[in-house]
Amino acid sequence: MHPVVPNTEQSQWLRERGCRDVELCFADVSGFARGKTLPREAFIGGQTLRIARGVAIQSCVGEFPDYRFYGENDPDATLHPDLSTLRPVPWAGTPRALVLCDCVDPDGELTPFAPRSALKRVLAGYAARGLQPVVAPELEFYIFAANPDPAQPFQTPALRSGRRELGFDSFGFTTLNDLEAFFDDVYRGCEQLGIATDTWVHEMGPSQFEINLKHGDALALADQTFLFKTLLKETGHRHGLNVVCMAKPLAGQPGSSMHLHQSIVDHDGRNVFSDRHGNESALFHHFIAGLQQHLPKMMPLFCPSPNSYRRFVKGLAAPVNVSWGLDNRSVGLRIPQGGPEARRVENRLPGCDANPYLALAASLGAGLLGIEDGLQPSAPAQGNVFKQDDCELLPHTLDVALAAMQGADSVSRLFGEAFSLAYAAVKEVELQHFHGEITPWERRYLSVLA
Repeated sequence: MHPVVPNTEQSQWLRERGCRDVELCFADVSGFARGKTLPREAFIGGQTLRIARGVAIQSCVGEFPDYRFYGENDPDATLHPDLSTLRPVPWAGTPRALVLCDCVDPDGELTPFAPRSALKRVLAGYAARGLQPVVAPELEFYIFAANPDPAQPFQTPALRSGRRELGFDSFGFTTLNDLEAFFDDVYRGCEQLGIATDTWVHEMGPSQFEINLKHGDALALADQTFLFKTLLKETGHRHGLNVVCMAKPLAGQPGSSMHLHQSIVDHDGRNVFSDRHGNESALFHHFIAGLQQHLPKMMPLFCPSPNSYRRFVKGLAAPVNVSWGLDNRSVGLRIPQGGPEARRVENRLPGCDANPYLALAASLGAGLLGIEDGLQPSAPAQGNVFKQDDCELLPHTLDVALAAMQGADSVSRLFGEAFSLAYAAVKEVELQHFHGEITPWERRYLSVLA
């Protein structure tokens, strides 16, 4: 593979900004930024960087699965910069730049278990049919005070009054104003990183917020979502705050989701979820049916940790099913109101803890399988699905979800066996750690038993 060399304009931009270094980064399976840093002139000269192939499947506890999942000789992959993503690092003290990279194996192919590779593989399947997905993620997150002791519960930050928000400010502006300096820096960072934001809102939980990103190309939006979550964390640290994207950080409070709005367009930009008369198309129904059939078998890609499943509580607008319906928040697959040109499917299953590349790859991939197989969906749900006895429930723990994924071929069919095996191995490592912890609940109640 030939070295990637910035063009004259990009090189001049790096020098004029005084960028000392360039971070070559990618998202691992957990969504953490990994990579290496090059001095500016080495990057301009096209110096190639390599990194251990297994870094893409580093677990959230820092350990790796067995060598057999990424190569017995622990081989390298090449970091291949996507120069269209070259941006300044908004949180850097010393001027730096970053560029997102693909991980490329020695044979010139994309590393199969790198998350960006998985999404590119699904998008290639759509392109082969003359189609292009359009997506818009919605991300919910909590802002807490600094939390140096993870054994202690999270606390909301002290506000101008000296008090801490306890809730009841949903859709209000008071806490937004209290945290104005933080949000100002997030806005500036979004502009520098090319993240197109839309609606901001205070959500239902205390100090919980939601950001909607503007719809666009799926790979570009996955990149933006990955960078946005990194921006939130880094900006929070600069302000003495802890921004948390856990699915359920507070017991008894709403969880944090990452709803995915999805539509498909053809080469002319026409939304193929609507037919020529503005009605629901056959492809629209195939897409929904693919989600219904395959999402329950791919839940670890949407809900990657044991904490993810605490979010699914009946009656709290968190889906526990794969029913679909028009403007119905009790279903897992909601069809928002809008005209034929805006017809889309909102997948409400992913938590904000999901890796955006993998969540989009799995959701769009499930729809693609439905299109390829000509599947037909159930009838659209009517009324509150939470109150209906025949509501099909989703896996309620990561253990159950992982077993369902390993017992089906949905993931390997979309992303290949190498990804399927490696991802499951990462989750096994994390589950082993999780089940090895002794929790406060156990100490509180079990220690008093005779």
